[in-house]
Amino acid sequence: MNIATFCIYSAVALAAVIFCGLREFHMLQLNGYKTPEHSWWMKKNKKRYIPNILMLLLTVFVSFLYPVRHTSDPVGKQVLDDPAYYSSVGTATIICLAVMTLVNIGLIIANKPGKKFKKPLVYTARMKRMMITFSILIILIFVGAFFSAGTVHVIKTNGDAEKQLRFWSNMPFIIVNLGLYLTPILVPLSNIINKPIEKSVQNWYINDAKRILSEMPDLHKIGITGSYGKTSMKFYLSELLGSQYETLKTPESFNTPMGVTITVRRDLRPTHEYFICEMGARRVHEIKELCDIAHPHDGIITSVGPQHLETFGSIDNVLNTKFELADSVQAAGGKIYLNGDNELIRKKAPEYKNAVLYGLQEGNDYRATDISVSDRGTEFTVTTPNGESFRYSMKLLGEHNVQNVLGAIAYCHGLGIALEKLSLPVKRIAAVPHRLQLLDKGGNMTYIDDAYNSNPNGCRAALNVLGLFDACRILVTPGMVELGAKQEELNYEFGQEAAKACDYIVLVGKNQTVPIYNGIKDAGYNMEQVFVADSLNEALAKVQAYQTSKKKIVLLENDLPDNY
Repeated sequence: MNIATFCIYSAVALAAVIFCGLREFHMLQLNGYKTPEHSWWMKKNKKRYIPNILMLLLTVFVSFLYPVRHTSDPVGKQVLDDPAYYSSVGTATIICLAVMTLVNIGLIIANKPGKKFKKPLVYTARMKRMMITFSILIILIFVGAFFSAGTVHVIKTNGDAEKQLRFWSNMPFIIVNLGLYLTPILVPLSNIINKPIEKSVQNWYINDAKRILSEMPDLHKIGITGSYGKTSMKFYLSELLGSQYETLKTPESFNTPMGVTITVRRDLRPTHEYFICEMGARRVHEIKELCDIAHPHDGIITSVGPQHLETFGSIDNVLNTKFELADSVQAAGGKIYLNGDNELIRKKAPEYKNAVLYGLQEGNDYRATDISVSDRGTEFTVTTPNGESFRYSMKLLGEHNVQNVLGAIAYCHGLGIALEKLSLPVKRIAAVPHRLQLLDKGGNMTYIDDAYNSNPNGCRAALNVLGLFDACRILVTPGMVELGAKQEELNYEFGQEAAKACDYIVLVGKNQTVPIYNGIKDAGYNMEQVFVADSLNEALAKVQAYQTSKKKIVLLENDLPDNY
């Protein structure tokens, strides 16, 4: 290999490093910058790294190609005994270089920018710092490769004639390949290297957010958490409280320490009277971490269920982590509003003297009864602990939405807002985007968009809503994820329930939907009405192709992120 060949190959390899690196950074960001979680994700998706492993093995093979059958004289010249050996080695090297170059071009094409992602890579300040660290590692590798080159002198013998040849060693080529094909490891390594810096930066921003909150003693802070329903509760409570007070809520799914910190530093104003803080968690003690930032006066726990079991490890860990909010609120002397219909919550509620239960079942302090659901919306009656009652109507569909709106009503009534004053705000409540959002496309098609972060309870509620319609009911789903050891069992049960509620079922993804498919089949469903698509676009095309005299109601249940 000569210097020209090295430069050409390095240019192609560098382009491959950039494109592959961007894809890995995207996946790391989707995994919350958590190196252990990203490592688990890499293990689960190990098939995507098979080309890297094969090319590393090929690199090792090439490293042994250059003269191995020779002796060295005192001057350092290498004598090749076989006159045909140099020619054959050169040919083999050229073939390997050609193969690797083609593979690198393939990596560039496969990872080229322009692909539409549901949640594209965001070039945050943290991401830029990590990319700088990664770039330094790559530069060091490429510079090291260039200076590792050594000239090999070969004496090619042919009878009595001798000819001295000079060529580069394979070391630069090998080092460049290591940098390229180890990119999936170098990306999380950059995250680990930057960890002390990121911790320092985060602490500065978090402390600044704490300072801002401490300078607003009259601001009333409400924490909301739950395995599911917390984002909906946040939107509903904001609508009701906002009708009476100046209210700020964390936007979208800003439910992490940095999400809360950004909201406080960017959006909180002295005029705000209430701050609604959504609190999410994937691991034990992450709710406590959020409580240490916001110091909520009151709290709401919407649910406890088998969500993120892969990182929590057990349902008991989920329960105790969610109730870290209750512990914080109790220490502050506030009230904790609990969904009393949730069995796990109901069992733990007696441990808290300041607990207020809400729900549809008997025994709750605030209870919703006489629920009437149609495709136009829902009506229900709320009864308070002192026996007062009021009937509400809203545009939202399903009993589970009654549960969440009831929690918001209970909290507002606990503040002293009369039930009748909440009537108009309840009517105004709109569906949260991607959470049973009714999208009428006109003609013969209506979508129920329930694409956000599906879970067992949410799936059941969505199927119940689908059953309200006198129409051709179609389910489109990739199934549920992040359910740990119970994932296959819960998806199987989802398939059995779907078989009872749907006229057609379209599964997205051949691998992860196997348990759902088996559940549908074992329920005795007509499998001619089941279609397994490779992508969401193929699934929607299939839905369009169905011929039916009735209007089609299409439930989009869950939409897996780009790292699945």
